[in-house]
Amino acid sequence: MANDFKRALVPGRGPLSRVPAPAVFLLVLTLFGVGVWVRGPVGAALLGVLVLAVAGLLAATWRLLTPSARVLRVLVLCVLVLVTASTL
Repeated sequence: MANDFKRALVPGRGPLSRVPAPAVFLLVLTLFGVGVWVRGPVGAALLGVLVLAVAGLLAATWRLLTPSARVLRVLVLCVLVLVTASTL
């Protein structure tokens, strides 16, 4: 179980391979929570940063994903965009 905390976010030798998954989870949770709580332009900007990060990660890993994983991640991205739009 301790090895799960050291598992790479993305396999390989790129910059994301050195990022611990729990740190990314906490960052995403914090950005989302603060963005929804603050609302308005500041909240939308925080959620917008999250949307761009998720879209970038999706684009970087697209060819490695199965079709069902692609559908799920695009759906999550769409929901995040809708939440971002609703904070304005």
